[in-house]
Amino acid sequence: MRSHATARAAFGMIERMVERDGKEADERIVLPGRISIPFSELTIEVARGGGPGGQNVNKVNSKVRIRFALTQSPSLPPEVKDRLVAKLSSKLTTEGEILVAANEYRDQPRNREAAIERLRRMLTDALFVEKARRATKPTRGSVERRIKARKHRSSIKDMRRRPNED
Repeated sequence: MRSHATARAAFGMIERMVERDGKEADERIVLPGRISIPFSELTIEVARGGGPGGQNVNKVNSKVRIRFALTQSPSLPPEVKDRLVAKLSSKLTTEGEILVAANEYRDQPRNREAAIERLRRMLTDALFVEKARRATKPTRGSVERRIKARKHRSSIKDMRRRPNED
């Protein structure tokens, strides 16, 4: 039997399905609009990082690189996929993948979480739809105040002129 556990990151969620014996069965990135991406769709690569760590940097694979095949993802509905491709076109590879790397931390698990959170935030930001601005007409009072202020400024500038000698 599975139990359900969620881990909340700074601004989002990573969902973990945990089996009874404590093994992780299925992890997923949860996005707004009831969209979730299983970790099985992510390719996680590790390499030697150049970040903090002293001599340890040369011995340990702490850098994490995540590839997400956005265009081939079965988890995303077609309209969501189209929106993400349009918004993230500059960040996609020629194969339609998003690459995210993290090597700020000395250890691999923290870099893995940082890279996953970066990918989640990138996808969430791209899914955000701004409200269309409705053009409104200025109120009569605001128009009157603006014209009154213009006349006042004009009269102040008139006072700076030399008097007419007619």
